[in-house]
Amino acid sequence: MRLLLVEDDSMIGAAAQQGLRHEGHSVDWVRDGHQGEAAVAGGSYDLVLLDLGLPRKDGLTILRGWRARGIKVPVLIVTARDAVSDRVAGLDAGADDYLVKPFDFRELLARLRAVMRRGNLPRAPDDFSVGDLHFETAGHRVVVHGEALPLTAREYALLLHLARRPRTVAGRGEIAEHVWDDRYDPLSNVIDVYVQRLRRKLSVAGAATEIRTRRGEGYELMPSTS
Repeated sequence: MRLLLVEDDSMIGAAAQQGLRHEGHSVDWVRDGHQGEAAVAGGSYDLVLLDLGLPRKDGLTILRGWRARGIKVPVLIVTARDAVSDRVAGLDAGADDYLVKPFDFRELLARLRAVMRRGNLPRAPDDFSVGDLHFETAGHRVVVHGEALPLTAREYALLLHLARRPRTVAGRGEIAEHVWDDRYDPLSNVIDVYVQRLRRKLSVAGAATEIRTRRGEGYELMPSTS
């Protein structure tokens, strides 16, 4: 997923960004309310993690503005405001969930999955198959013929992105936006390198499902017909 983190606390922001990237998400991090508004206006995010006590513009005001303008991006509030009245205000303003600091990173991941399960994001079920590839999204596992593929977090994220729309071409721009983040260099061949790595691992595992290249367009995951 491509996530936007709006957080002014440097320690929390750095830890959350690093942890989420390690899980295979692309994460853009901004540090005040105005930057958060600009990022959502200029980007396409699957979910926003929004602090409330932000410099320049309060998170609750930003959220109300998004919903008033019909911006439906899912929002998980992550804040130190723990009063019941604050939680009610956040949810009534249009948040999809509310997490109080300090939090365990495992709970943050669970709440992200919960928002997805409620149907706010286009996604595949927790366990699903494409050809002879079986995806277990909660555990970040892809199983072929009973054996788990040895995938890095980024390899898994790329394969999952293609698997969500099998037989559909994903362009490099789309892949960069949803699998990488602001560290992506559009002049690099990193996507092609990762595709080649995945092809080798699928071949070694004996998978019939394959990643095909559509020249000038991108890549598509083609399920096995057996």
